[in-house]
Amino acid sequence: MHRRLLVVLVPLAVLLVAALGVPLSITVAEREMQETYVDRLNDVGRFASLAETALTTGRTEALQQELARYHDLYGIPVAVIDTSGAVLLGPTRAYQEAARGEPALPRIVTAALAGARPEPSGEWAPWAGSALVVAEPVGRDSEVIGAVVTISDLSKTRHRILLRWAQLAGLGLLPLVALVAVAWPVSAWVLRPVRELDAASSRISQGDLTIRADAEAGPVELRRLAESFNTMMDAVENAVQRQRAFVSDASHQLRNPLTSLRLAVESLEPHLRAAGNGRQVFDVAVDELKAMQRLLNSLQASARMESIRTASPVDLDAVLATRVDRWRALTATAGQTLTVDVPPGLRLLEPTGGLGSILDELISNALRLSDAQVVEVAAGVATHGAEADPPAVVTIVVRDDGQGIDASERAQALRRFWRSPRHQNVSGTGLGLAICADLVGAAGGELRLEEGLPRPDGSGHGFAAVVALPVVPHVTSSPGTPAPSPS
Repeated sequence: MHRRLLVVLVPLAVLLVAALGVPLSITVAEREMQETYVDRLNDVGRFASLAETALTTGRTEALQQELARYHDLYGIPVAVIDTSGAVLLGPTRAYQEAARGEPALPRIVTAALAGARPEPSGEWAPWAGSALVVAEPVGRDSEVIGAVVTISDLSKTRHRILLRWAQLAGLGLLPLVALVAVAWPVSAWVLRPVRELDAASSRISQGDLTIRADAEAGPVELRRLAESFNTMMDAVENAVQRQRAFVSDASHQLRNPLTSLRLAVESLEPHLRAAGNGRQVFDVAVDELKAMQRLLNSLQASARMESIRTASPVDLDAVLATRVDRWRALTATAGQTLTVDVPPGLRLLEPTGGLGSILDELISNALRLSDAQVVEVAAGVATHGAEADPPAVVTIVVRDDGQGIDASERAQALRRFWRSPRHQNVSGTGLGLAICADLVGAAGGELRLEEGLPRPDGSGHGFAAVVALPVVPHVTSSPGTPAPSPS
């Protein structure tokens, strides 16, 4: 944003300086040209007066010497021509050489012989190469007997114009440099609170509600914005804390009454007949009480885990080493097969509550909620962009070949308390996947649901849960050096 602001300000300043400098440069060039023209006009006027007397009296020697001395002194050929255009006096050879490259000379000479004072020729731009041709009639009206013509090289005039332009450009650069020198720190001062507010918003979106913006830096308007932002976050954090406290307290307070109620209901069992409606109602009541206890336990665990928003690096090999044997035992008990395809050396950011707990929940869902024969755990490194880009995330996939769910149900499966209609009679609360998704998201990752392995009977695909977590590079540290914390 800082650079974008300067990209906007600096071109505007350049346009402003150009809008003022270009007309001034043209005025300076025209004034230099005008001074040169007036100087030549005075010279040819004087020579025309002398030439009228010399041609009338026939005494041309003094004028010839004057014209030669003028050419030697200034390098400007001056010629007196008659009404036919022939050179009468002056450095004829120098005049003819200078006249070869001037296409405007015939027009100017014709106008002067007609008794008029023509407009000057010659471009004043430094890149032009034409000379300045000035002519003055000798005599007046119908008594014009000739004309005095000068052909002046404008290289010195153009050099002076170029020098003045360079001076103006230098003067124009001063405010631009001053603007950049002032705009850089000022824009940094103005935008610093915006950058800090953006960083705070990013941290908050990752679940850290303790972050606050700096309300002491920047312009008054941005300070007020930062104060309002902090006030809003205080209210949000208080509301979230009250909500979590309510869930935790309510779950805790309901445990004892619910336990007492369950004991009271179970104490009725000896008084029930072996067969009859009473026994069925008793079994339903006990099952409902067990489901309520599981629900309270899940709510309390959710509130406890959500109150912590930290993540730490972990080696996937170490997590699997403590879990795979237990998973194999569970799948063998259920008559299923577990396959593990995980390359060694993967290091990733572990969510709150531990990556093992999340994988336990996914394995448990595969065992309880499907008729799968094979449960597979696989992992790999996903990259984004070109091959030269660094790895982005580690993906851990738990998939089975059981009865999966369709795309519309997968879109709702990460919502809290949602359960598929096929699983209403299976134990569970509908919170497991939702809590796992929240914890993975808080660690900067993603939990998504996809199609699993093909079913053995070819009727479709099973279910797959994909956990994507940021890669943590391996860092060699000396003994006693703490592991790097995630950024």
